[in-house]
Amino acid sequence: MRTGSQFLASLTFYTSLPFFNGLTLEFRRIARFAPIVGLLMGALLGILNFGLFQLQMPLPARMALVLVTWIALTGGLHLDGAMDTADGLAVMEPHRRLAVMADSVTGAFGVMAAIALVLLKYAALLSLPQAFESAPLMQTASLMAVAGWGRWGQVLAIARYPYLKPEGKGAFHKREFKNPQDLWWGLFPLLGLSAALWGVFPQHWMTALGMTLGGFAIAFSLGEWFNHKLGGHTGDTYGAVVEWTEALLLCLLTVLS
Repeated sequence: MRTGSQFLASLTFYTSLPFFNGLTLEFRRIARFAPIVGLLMGALLGILNFGLFQLQMPLPARMALVLVTWIALTGGLHLDGAMDTADGLAVMEPHRRLAVMADSVTGAFGVMAAIALVLLKYAALLSLPQAFESAPLMQTASLMAVAGWGRWGQVLAIARYPYLKPEGKGAFHKREFKNPQDLWWGLFPLLGLSAALWGVFPQHWMTALGMTLGGFAIAFSLGEWFNHKLGGHTGDTYGAVVEWTEALLLCLLTVLS
């Protein structure tokens, strides 16, 4: 019962879906479910994409709508963190970076980061259907993998690095995290997705393998890089790991498909 309540709490925390707001939920240890939430989001986006394709919506408009829905499903939570992180890292004095990241005013570097992320995702989304148009399951699996690995990168950062603030949206994730068992909750479904994809579409074995190896490598490297720059992580950098992992993995899949 507690596990189910925590899973519903993770949907409430990580998405803007309103279905569970009236329930009494358990928010402890919800970070372990973040990759599964990502997989579900990717599935929803894949269904939306397929439905718009059946309606013969032109590709650019279809991908724009998928991307806007993607941002809306998270309530901009991770994108906001990526923007704040960019503003903080732009400061030359390391001791001021956390204060700048905590400022609610978005600076020029935050805006540039958001533009870069949206452009990378949109360009990659335009490229993927050219390879997978005859296989909508491949499109959906790609969206699921990207959203799932992005959030697994966040879970890995929670597990590996110190949290830099005594309070904040991300503090309770670190406080309640059980390492290493909470890492496996999201990793096994992601590995299962790649294995299933390989089994159903053996001709796309490189894409299936690249989802796993690329997703792990990108998520690990980004978490390490932010830790190197800041000496740890915050809720903002968790969001940055999610967004940049999604964008870079999407771009990688355009090469592998």
